[in-house]
Amino acid sequence: MLMEDLFERLRTFQELLMERVAIEKEIRELPKSIAALEEVLIRARKSHGEKSARYVESKRKETELREGLAETVLQKEKSERQMDSISSPREFEALNKEITEAGLREDQLRKELKREDENYRESEEELHAAETLIQSQEQEINEKRTRIKNEETSMAARVAELRSKESKTTADIDSEVVFKFERIIRSKQGIGIVPVRGSVCSGCSMILPAQFVNEVRQSNKITFCPYCSRILYYQEGEGQEDVLVDIESGSLADFADDFADESEDDGYDSNDSNDDDKDNLDD
Repeated sequence: MLMEDLFERLRTFQELLMERVAIEKEIRELPKSIAALEEVLIRARKSHGEKSARYVESKRKETELREGLAETVLQKEKSERQMDSISSPREFEALNKEITEAGLREDQLRKELKREDENYRESEEELHAAETLIQSQEQEINEKRTRIKNEETSMAARVAELRSKESKTTADIDSEVVFKFERIIRSKQGIGIVPVRGSVCSGCSMILPAQFVNEVRQSNKITFCPYCSRILYYQEGEGQEDVLVDIESGSLADFADDFADESEDDGYDSNDSNDDDKDNLDD
């Protein structure tokens, strides 16, 4: 298999794998949306329980107040009817006191009953709102589950289709290379094969050794970047990048020799220069 054909198939495999990885991640994320709705439902049910307890307690108090008011009104009316049959001032004072106290108690009970009626209506409305919220959440969760099930089925079918295409694309490629390439794509955010431009890996922007770049340039085997582990292929530049490789193919020793040669050609001698300076000082 020609290396260019191999690289092209790896690029195709990369695109298929990136899509599959994205879909698989989405499939894993789907249940989380249900979990959030279920959390809201749990809180709604807890709130409903608290509102239900308040409603029951308010109803109990309201009933007690009504019964107490009715009893007080009856007692007051009974005392008022007895006023016609009193025969002494003492009886009048006692009965009048009962009527006055009953009247005060009646006024107090009516005020308390009015407040409790308001609390009762408020708690009833809150309870009804909580029940409506629970029903709405349960309906939304059920609808969401149905949608997720349909989406998972569709996504699973697409994943199976992508796996089939991946298998065909990598059929003649070494399984170890495929395994390593897939691992690179998953860890390098979908990029597993990149060009070398000049002497630089475009994946990690690291400068590569000159001999290593030449091996990549020959394109006779699969080469992995020693820094980011991506598969490399050489991409011809516009001239300037190639010069970088030529410069790096030399050594610092060669550069030093060139500098020494230039110095000798200029006839420059550091010792002669120092002697001249010394003579000038002696004068």
